Amino acid sequence: MMFGSVPSQLREVAALFLRLGFFAFGGPAAHIAMMRDEVVSRRKWMTDQEFLDLLGIANLIPGPNSTEMTMHLGLERAGWRGLIAGGTLFIFPAFLIVLVLAVLYDEYGTTPSAEWILYGIKPVVIAIIAQAVWRLGLVAIRPAPWLLAGGAAVMALYLLGVHELILLFAGGITLALARHAPALYQWFSRRTVALAAPFLAMPVLAYQAAEPLREYSHATLGLTFLKIGALLYGSGYVLVAFLQRDFVDNLGWLTEQQLLDAIAIGQLTPGPVFTTATFVGYITGGFPGAFIATAAIFAPGFLYVAMVNPLLPRLRGNIVASALIDGVNIAAIGLMAGVLAELLRSGVVDIWTGAILALAAVALFRNLNTTWLIVGGALLGIAFNAFDLA
Repeated sequence: MMFGSVPSQLREVAALFLRLGFFAFGGPAAHIAMMRDEVVSRRKWMTDQEFLDLLGIANLIPGPNSTEMTMHLGLERAGWRGLIAGGTLFIFPAFLIVLVLAVLYDEYGTTPSAEWILYGIKPVVIAIIAQAVWRLGLVAIRPAPWLLAGGAAVMALYLLGVHELILLFAGGITLALARHAPALYQWFSRRTVALAAPFLAMPVLAYQAAEPLREYSHATLGLTFLKIGALLYGSGYVLVAFLQRDFVDNLGWLTEQQLLDAIAIGQLTPGPVFTTATFVGYITGGFPGAFIATAAIFAPGFLYVAMVNPLLPRLRGNIVASALIDGVNIAAIGLMAGVLAELLRSGVVDIWTGAILALAAVALFRNLNTTWLIVGGALLGIAFNAFDLA
């Protein structure tokens, strides 16, 4: 790569993820689907298989998966500066919006209501995720068509309440065992400690440094969110459990109602749900607290991505690790399909949302940009509310 080409690629990364940061509603599955549309279908930065491999790696490390995907994609496109730009600019819009809402909440004591916007956006998000599940699923089952059964099993178990982390690791290990049981044992016995040590060090240090205290301090706030960012796997529901234990039960800095309001604001805004930390930081420590909490919860993700991304070519070159990645990939698609099923139940509730879903599906078939689809869905939700149709 010539040096002169780097600035233009960095600008591409910055512009894309800043825009997605403002318009990526719907949670991690929707974020990933939008990223796939942008970097695979439109910009041709990589193939579906390369995108899927990055997704599999992102699922195996702690932290917000979709935000870590922006870091991986930025790194692949524009080097270490792209990693920083992709992650930071995807986080920034949500941070800014949540901070404004936190200030308003602190002043007036209520959270905003935006059901009419989400009414129009949810069916669009469903269509976007469905397209990504279909296209990535075709790639994921290419090594062996019977993998489709594994993806369906993961989806069913997810809907039955099995934790997504268990399903991700079980999917990868099951496939690797099916193909290379003896080699798998030898590979893990030699490499597991070496690969795991860097990831265990930060969580342990952060956990030890963030002992519960009753009096507020910026240091305790930052170390607590550093611990959460370094340890948290899974969905926003897992984040709720961490916040409940640390900030309501142990520290006593938040009330139950404030926690519920923090989660509601995190769900209403675009971008990563982890910016709930911005709200908690502001409520407990003002503007400095908002900055500290946000930086602390996302910092481990930047480090993890920088550490694991260079390992991917080596892992793909190892027959056992490659099988493990294939298994994790199909499990990730199964989880996305499970999220899709849940959203169908909550997002398509009447003839109007069904019509929005159909329109979005047709627009995606005609290759309309997902950002404009999100905007269109929001405007339709506003219009249905104004005319009392919704």
